[in-house]
Amino acid sequence: MKLTQSKAKDLMATITVEVKAADYSERVEKVLKDYRKTAEVPGFRKGKTPMGIINKKYRTSVIVEEVNKMLQDELYKHITAEKVRVLGSPMPIDEKPIDWENDEDFTFEYEVGLAPEFDVKITAKDKLNYYKIKADAKLVDGYCNDIAKRYGKMSNPEASVEGDLIFCTIEQLDVDGNVMENGIKNDATVAMDYIADKKIKKQFVGVKTDDLITVNVMKAFTNHSDLGAMLNVDHAAIHNLTSEEFQFTVKNVNRLEPAELNVELFDKVYGPGAIKDEKEFKAKVKSEAEAQFAGESDRMLKNDVVTYFVDKLKLAMPNEFLKRWLVQTSEQPITMEMLETEYDMYAKSLQWQLIENKILENHSIKVTQDDVLAHTKVLISAQMKQYGQPEGDDKQLTDIATNILKNEEERKKVYDQIFDERTLAVYKENFKLTEKSVSYDEFVKLASGK
Repeated sequence: MKLTQSKAKDLMATITVEVKAADYSERVEKVLKDYRKTAEVPGFRKGKTPMGIINKKYRTSVIVEEVNKMLQDELYKHITAEKVRVLGSPMPIDEKPIDWENDEDFTFEYEVGLAPEFDVKITAKDKLNYYKIKADAKLVDGYCNDIAKRYGKMSNPEASVEGDLIFCTIEQLDVDGNVMENGIKNDATVAMDYIADKKIKKQFVGVKTDDLITVNVMKAFTNHSDLGAMLNVDHAAIHNLTSEEFQFTVKNVNRLEPAELNVELFDKVYGPGAIKDEKEFKAKVKSEAEAQFAGESDRMLKNDVVTYFVDKLKLAMPNEFLKRWLVQTSEQPITMEMLETEYDMYAKSLQWQLIENKILENHSIKVTQDDVLAHTKVLISAQMKQYGQPEGDDKQLTDIATNILKNEEERKKVYDQIFDERTLAVYKENFKLTEKSVSYDEFVKLASGK
C-alpha cells in the first residue's frame, strides 16, 4: 500500500492511497476461510461448503470491508507518523465509481484540512484587566437581610402588606363572573413579589381572611411555569385557558419576620462566639461575598484571554474544507445556508482550541490520574469537615474517592476543575494584569457588554 500527500495549499492537502491486490489478499482469504467454518448453505453441512461457493457469495463484500479497514488504519498511521495536524477528519474524494467485482487494484483520494502553523508566547506586552469585585454597603445589607429572613419566623398578621405570602383558594370564573363548574380550582400560596402587574399586586395589599380578589392570571403571572404550579395544571393547559379570570379567596396571611441582627443570629450562622457584634457580622458577610465574587472575576479573565488571543492571532483556517466536513458529519441534516449563520462561532471556537493546546504545550500543563485522585480526596475531606464528620484516614479517603471517580461524569468534573485552576494560574502569572476595583453592579454591566 502506497500513500502520498500533496503539497499543502490554502491549508488543504490531498492524500492518495494506492492499494494493490497483494496488500489485502491474505486478509481476505483468512476471512473467507473463517466464513466457510460457520456458513450455513442449503445442501452442504456446516464447514463443508466448497470455497468456490463461499467466494461467489462473500468475496466482494469481504474485499470492500477489509480494504476499508486497511484504509482507515493506514491513514491514521500516516497522520501520526508524519505528524500531520489535521482538522476534522479526512474526507474521501469520490471522483469515479469503484468496480469492486472486477478490479483488483484501487486508488483512493482523501481531502484533509490542516491546522495553521503558529506559536503563542505570553509576555508582559500582553495586557488585560482583572476586575476585583467589591461588596458595597448596599449589597452587604441585602445579603444580611437575606440571612435574617432565612433564620426568621413566620407570623399570621390580620392584614397583608407588600411582600407577604397569601394562602388562597383559587377558582376559575366564567364569562358572568361566577365560579366555573368543573373549572380549575386549587389551594396555593401567592407570593406577592412574583406578581408582575403593579395594579394587580396592589389588590393583594391590605387583604384579610375571607376577602375575595378577582384577577386575570395571565396578566398577573408572566412566568407560566410558576402559574402552572400555582393552578396545578400543565404548561399546555396554561396556554389553552377557557377563561383567564380567577377568584382568589384569602384563607391566611403569612409574613416572614426576619430575625434580629444580634448575637443569637450570629451564633446560629457562624457558631457560638465566632461573631461578637453587627459590625463583625457585616465584615464577615462582606468577606464571604467577595471570596465568592473572585470566581466570577476569574471566569471573566478566562473569557477575556480567549477573545484576546483569537483577535490577536487571527489564525487562518481551511474554511471551505471545514464547512463541507461539518455538513457531511453532522448528526442532524444541515444545509450550507444553515451553516453560514453559525460557522463564525464554530471557527472561533476551533481557533481557541488550537491556541489553548499550544499554551498547554508551552507551559507543560498536564492533569494525571494521580492528580484527579488527590484533588478528589481534598474535596471529600473538606466536605466531611463542613458537616462535622470525622475526616477519616488516607485509606478511607482513597476508597471513597476511587468509588466516586468510577463515575465518568464525576471524573471529568474533577479533571476540568484542576485543568481550569492550572490554566488560570498560567494566565495570572504571565499576563500583565491591571487590577481594577468595581462594584458588583458595575461588573455585571461590564460582563453583559462583552
